[in-house]
Amino acid sequence: MTDTPTEPSFIHSRGMKFPDDPAILRGRVRKLLRQNAYEAKESEAALRVVREGDRVIELGGGVGYMSTLVASKRQVASVHSFEANPNLIPYIRRVHAANGLSNVHVTNAILGPAPGKVDFHVREQILSSSMTRFDGEAPPETHQIDVLDAAKVFADLTPTVLICDIEGAEVDLIPALPLNNLRAAIIELHPQWIGPAGVNKVFSAFMQAGMAYYHRGSHNKVVAFRREW
Repeated sequence: MTDTPTEPSFIHSRGMKFPDDPAILRGRVRKLLRQNAYEAKESEAALRVVREGDRVIELGGGVGYMSTLVASKRQVASVHSFEANPNLIPYIRRVHAANGLSNVHVTNAILGPAPGKVDFHVREQILSSSMTRFDGEAPPETHQIDVLDAAKVFADLTPTVLICDIEGAEVDLIPALPLNNLRAAIIELHPQWIGPAGVNKVFSAFMQAGMAYYHRGSHNKVVAFRREW
C-alpha cells in the first residue's frame, strides 16, 4: 500500500495563500498573517493607490505579500519584484504559484546607480537578513548579489507605481531613480534608522519628480505619493 500524498498546507491572509513553511514564516509573521494584519498599513495604501493596468515595481519582495496582494486584488498589467535574499526567492515563487499568478516576476537582485555586486548576509531569522554586518555576530551565510542599473531597469519595465520599504541604503537610491514617469509610489519609511535627513531626502525626491504627499494612502510611517489626486 502506497502512502497518499498530503495536500500542501497554507496560511490564509486577506484571501491569499501562503505555503506554511516554518523556515520562512515564524512567530509574529505567522500570527499577523492569520489575523489579516501583516503589512496592514502598506496593504491599505496599495489598495487605495494601485489601479487596473498599472505596472508595479517593488524593491524588497519579503515573503511575496505585497506583490501577491496587488496582483490578486487589482487587475494590474504586471508586478516586478526585486529581492536581495536568495533564500526567499523560491518561497516567493511558491506564493505566486499558489495564488495562480502569472503576471508577477521576482528577481534576486537589488537596484543601484550602476551595475555590480554586493554582499548580502543571510541569518537564521530570515527576515532579519541584510547587507549590513552586525557588531559581535557570528559570521553569517554571505552571498554575492547582483546590483542592477536602476535607470535601465526603469526604462525597460516602464513602471507606473513604485512600492519600496526604506531600511537604509534605499534612502540614497530613491533620489537617483528616474521617478518622473511614475504615477504613484508607496514608501514605508523607518525614521528610527534613516533620521530626519533621510525622511526629508525621500520627500524631496518625490516633490522634485512632480508628485505630492497623498494623505488618503498614508498612515504613520507608510507614506503615499501621487501625481494627481
